Amino acid sequence: MKLFSLTLKSILNRRLTASLCAVCIAMSVALLLLVSLIRQGARESFFGTVSGVDLIVGARTGGVNLLLYSVFRIGAATNNISWESYKDISQDSEISWIVPISLGDSHRGFRVIGTDASYFDHLKFRGDNKLSFSTGEKFNDVFDAVVGADVAQELGYQVGSNIILTHGVSAGGFGEHGDKPFRVAGVLNKTGTPIDRSIHVPLEAITAIHVDWQNGAPPKDGEAVSAQSAREMNLTPASITAAFVGLKKRIGVFKMQRFINNYSEEALMAVLPGVAMTELWQTVNTVEVALLAVTAMVIFAGLVALSSTLLSTLNERRREIAVLRAVGASPSDVFILLVSEAIILTLVGLIIGIMIAYGGVFVAEPFLEARFGLAIPVGMPGLSELRYLLIIFIAGVLSGVLPAYSAYRRSLSDGLSVRI
Repeated sequence: MKLFSLTLKSILNRRLTASLCAVCIAMSVALLLLVSLIRQGARESFFGTVSGVDLIVGARTGGVNLLLYSVFRIGAATNNISWESYKDISQDSEISWIVPISLGDSHRGFRVIGTDASYFDHLKFRGDNKLSFSTGEKFNDVFDAVVGADVAQELGYQVGSNIILTHGVSAGGFGEHGDKPFRVAGVLNKTGTPIDRSIHVPLEAITAIHVDWQNGAPPKDGEAVSAQSAREMNLTPASITAAFVGLKKRIGVFKMQRFINNYSEEALMAVLPGVAMTELWQTVNTVEVALLAVTAMVIFAGLVALSSTLLSTLNERRREIAVLRAVGASPSDVFILLVSEAIILTLVGLIIGIMIAYGGVFVAEPFLEARFGLAIPVGMPGLSELRYLLIIFIAGVLSGVLPAYSAYRRSLSDGLSVRI
């Protein structure tokens, strides 16, 4: 107890230097925890981009490519699925629901998704969260559109706004469908997924805006079909880009996947979203490793600073150590004193770092979720965080061993002598 009291008094006597050491460790710990929490939140948000979907069906391609263009709206499909094949697959008795999507158009850089009203009923994100509307409702007319939260915010759209779609997915596109404008029927709430940056229109609308186009070229003068005339036509699509499938029993997912992969009418493939996302996440794992490596170097620098500070103060404390030895303190007591200082400073740094990290996340989490859709867990540190904290604590204790050993070797005469 006396040794502990002496340690506290020694730290308080050098409060400025000790505080800087503790703050250095605290900032390192806070950075590590923030990186770990953000990484965990990013991973959960990534894997929660789409949920409740058992299979994604598309033309035969790579599983990651199918996931990228159907879920993340990145890239383009190698081919389409014929409407006949889609209807044939949808009639399978194992399928509970199936949602078609058609890609290929855009609006001011945002992707346009052709689908049906069941899209808003069956697609979920981050577990069991359903799509909901901040204003308006689903589309009821061929030329109605439902826009994501980011689209509405960045372009200032609201229910009743008119928009004109562009042929193609580049920012400039290849031509506007100006003769068939759309009306915004609803605005979705923020999801933190690519849905926020998407414009949803009825599947029939994709056919309607292209009904007078030939081989990807706009109609010639006098050959354009008006919006009203298009409404009266058969707008059943010839093909779709992909489909999301939900099964009655998930136990049959591999059987259904084999059936689609071996579909005889055309070359199709079905992927499990979770498997494809794991494969995609592994490709960006280097970024995760790099963040942890940078954080580890920062922590290492903090611990080196702690050890250097203790070493640099040894010469100033030569007489203090000598007096301790003179009043009966053994070399082991001096060793324990300095190691105890390292332990206390490391513990204080850990506590402050934890408070900074979790306090910051608690304050910023609502903003991050609303702005970026990044749900960072706020709770007790998990096993990985506890493992990191234990490693930092052990390293902090070890950083005090070198100066403690150096003090241990100094003799009483060295402390009382005067150096010239």
